[in-house]
Amino acid sequence: MSPSTNKRILMLLENNPYSEDIRVKHEATALDEAGYTLSIICPRPKNGKFYEEISDGISLFQYPAPIEGEGLLAYIWEYGYSVTVMFFLSLWVALWKGFDVVHTHNPPDFMFVIGGFYKLFGKQFVFDHHDLAPENYMARFDSDSSKLVHRFLISCEKLTAKMADHLIVTNESYKEMNQIRSDISPDRITIVRNGPDEERIHPVEPDPELRAQAGTLLGYVGIMGPQDGIEYLLRSIQILVHELKQTDIYCILIGKSNQLAHYRSMVNELAINDHICFTGWISDEELVRILSTVDICLVPDPSNPFNDRCTMIKIMEYMALGKPIVAFDLPEHRYSAQDAALYARNNNEAEFAAHINTLILHPKMRRAMSRAGKRRVRNVLAWHHQKNNLIAAYEQLLYIKHQKPIGEPQSS
Repeated sequence: MSPSTNKRILMLLENNPYSEDIRVKHEATALDEAGYTLSIICPRPKNGKFYEEISDGISLFQYPAPIEGEGLLAYIWEYGYSVTVMFFLSLWVALWKGFDVVHTHNPPDFMFVIGGFYKLFGKQFVFDHHDLAPENYMARFDSDSSKLVHRFLISCEKLTAKMADHLIVTNESYKEMNQIRSDISPDRITIVRNGPDEERIHPVEPDPELRAQAGTLLGYVGIMGPQDGIEYLLRSIQILVHELKQTDIYCILIGKSNQLAHYRSMVNELAINDHICFTGWISDEELVRILSTVDICLVPDPSNPFNDRCTMIKIMEYMALGKPIVAFDLPEHRYSAQDAALYARNNNEAEFAAHINTLILHPKMRRAMSRAGKRRVRNVLAWHHQKNNLIAAYEQLLYIKHQKPIGEPQSS
């Protein structure tokens, strides 16, 4: 099978700047290496430029990010502003560089407006399904008024999935959800898992200054929103320190949060100030250095209809660095980590703390879990295993377009 000569992609990313979205960077780099040319429209990071060339094949068009907020009105403003700006920037990219495929990353699921517009002109539309937006919204805002928004978001997800020529999803749970909820044929869905790039994520020498902070160092990486379980993590640390008497511990939380003031207040109320550090957003180099130093990594995401179906890239990064993990017993957590984690009963912070305590007391167990995690990443989960699925999906998509445009019957 020889692919179509069309190799130009317009990528739309709203949720993060390109520099802060590991999955999108992995995908863009893989497609660039495969000979595709990418124009990526995304929010501009702090001190970023409007136009940047990452490589010969990757160009960024970075617009001023909207002011972040919480609540329905804040999301309406953020997504409405972003989709409008992206649409007008896409017109410019179409005239300047051209493209053959519109590849949208959610959230939000409203970018079918742009993908659908360009389908009128013969472009292909790929929907990269990162998050279940309806379940995510309910996890953040579980109230009676949210149910109407939830139904609206399901409608947007269905419309996006049905309009797309092909779907990229992160795991079997998302594939199954699209088949059931949106009635999408499985041959229109490709699983491209989140997986660590072993060239980027690999152990380095521990930081001696950080190592001296405590006998046991705990680590967490990720955006810290209402659905990410930071409150469970902090209460677990409180149990460890004040009930299990593990006072020689220090937990480093890496990532950005618009609820940091709330978490700092909670740290003060729980009397664990001397055991918690929030770093904010840091470079990849700093992240690897810190995680190479810690002893145990934490995944406090609680069980809910959103998290139960999500693959957390932080789990694979912990495993790539050889770190034993404590997590709640979510289906996709078990698939990813297997023997590299201890699993607490869902949303039970006392058991979560007890599992951390078990690993503190049993270094031999930690070493066995470390070996299991690194082996699973190397043999199954690393990004170089996953990117082949992405390239195959694109070659199939463009080959089909080259051979038989969508909607036209085969000639006999």
